[in-house]
Amino acid sequence: MDQAPPIRNPFVHVLKFTPLEKAKICSFFNLLLFSLLRNLSQIALMTVTLFPIRLLIAAFMMLLAWPFAFLASVGRSETTVEPQCLWRRLVDIILKIIMRVMWFAGGFHWMTVKGQRALPAEAPILTLAPHSSYFDAIPVTMTMASIVMKAESKDIPLWGTLIKYIRPVFVSRSDQDSRKKTVEEIKRRAHSGGEWPQIMIFPEGTCTNRSCLITFKPGAFIPAVPVQPVVIRYPNKLDSITWTWQGPGAFEILWLTLCQLHNEFVIEFLPIYTPTEEEKKNPALFAINVRRVMAQALGVPITDYSFEDCQLAMAEGQLRLPVDTCLLEYAKLVRRLGLKPRNTEKLLQEYGNRARKLEGQKLDLDDFAQFLDVPVSDMLRDMFALFDEHEDNCIDIREYVIALSVVCRPAKTLETMKLAFKMFEAEEDGAITEMELAVILKTALGVTHLSVSRLFTAIDAEDTEKITFDKFRSFVEQHPDFAEEYLYTENEGLHSSPCHGHQTKPSLSSPNPQGTATTKTAN
Repeated sequence: MDQAPPIRNPFVHVLKFTPLEKAKICSFFNLLLFSLLRNLSQIALMTVTLFPIRLLIAAFMMLLAWPFAFLASVGRSETTVEPQCLWRRLVDIILKIIMRVMWFAGGFHWMTVKGQRALPAEAPILTLAPHSSYFDAIPVTMTMASIVMKAESKDIPLWGTLIKYIRPVFVSRSDQDSRKKTVEEIKRRAHSGGEWPQIMIFPEGTCTNRSCLITFKPGAFIPAVPVQPVVIRYPNKLDSITWTWQGPGAFEILWLTLCQLHNEFVIEFLPIYTPTEEEKKNPALFAINVRRVMAQALGVPITDYSFEDCQLAMAEGQLRLPVDTCLLEYAKLVRRLGLKPRNTEKLLQEYGNRARKLEGQKLDLDDFAQFLDVPVSDMLRDMFALFDEHEDNCIDIREYVIALSVVCRPAKTLETMKLAFKMFEAEEDGAITEMELAVILKTALGVTHLSVSRLFTAIDAEDTEKITFDKFRSFVEQHPDFAEEYLYTENEGLHSSPCHGHQTKPSLSSPNPQGTATTKTAN
């Protein structure tokens, strides 16, 4: 499935205050300012009136739910499920009512439910998407279904007791075999014939802005049992719900949401999806097909971006990747081709040594396949095209190695730069030129155009027109924010590189004589 990248970066949410009323007459700007002030004044008013009241009611409801959850959890076994006797059913109803009152107090006055929820025996697993906020806990409290969450959560006062009541599948970060054990536990419950509560899983594995559905993790589909896809929507005028890796923080989201007079929530239970024999043997295919069904119901595109891409985009290195870096597309191809190494350091050093010996010699597609020891395929051609800037069927393998280093260790900027210098430096003095630095940094950022003149001049204080890695490292140690100071200020639009449009396939290669790396967008 060669999916086009999404129109928006799914891991970024920009909260925009739209006017309450769009100006429909000539004096647009005056009305725009007036509407914006009305919007802000409404939030200011709600902050000192509605917000604290709603927050107190929510806290009170949590406290009220605790003794019921504690009572129902006492003496429970983690390996067997007890019969749902009358008093436990009563507790279940009481807790659902308490949670509903809590959400009502938070502005979710009515919730639209579409479709029919399947019984545990019919569909042991509920797959929910898109996952965009901690408000996605609403379906959990509506159904009291089990969820998968980290084991440390059960030790949180108050919250831990409420969590244990729904019998979650705990994942321990300290246990190396935890992932395997988690999958086995999901399989055990899924094959219990409906004895255990349904397991609710968000297969995306991270929060997005709901602009698309990213890659589904296979955990929910490994048991090879029927699943019920469930889609959720928040059709509010002001999207104060979305909580992504880049955007408003957790408290800001809570504050703005509780300041809204009304928040809408729609949940739709889609028909049960029963896997074919082929899908039972191939969880990845099962996940792809379920995602397609959910995307069609939502009316959004799908993309092969994943949680790992999110980690890449948000890695805390000296070089922060631009919002629309082409390296996300590159990382997707690396995964699909199986080119991400297990022993990263060893393979990168090996690739670096081999690339250095080539001394900038261009490789064609067959040479590229031989270098990677993989067969020529359509996906490899897509990978090759990313670096074939002039469309002359030749690439510089050093740029591939730099991009691979960034994808495999995004937070280790200096390690990537050291490897790059090693491949590009001259034999006689171990230095590189401004033009070569432009190629290195352009490739490391995954952008189509980059000027490094200010940065190079600052490092080359002696005006030798060359710099070594030692000089670069010394400069970075003195200027840890060098990218912000010297690259982002010199390159306007660096944070919004047009790398992910549906009609273009960007390239990551080659410089121009002025020390500015540029590319020609391929067809």
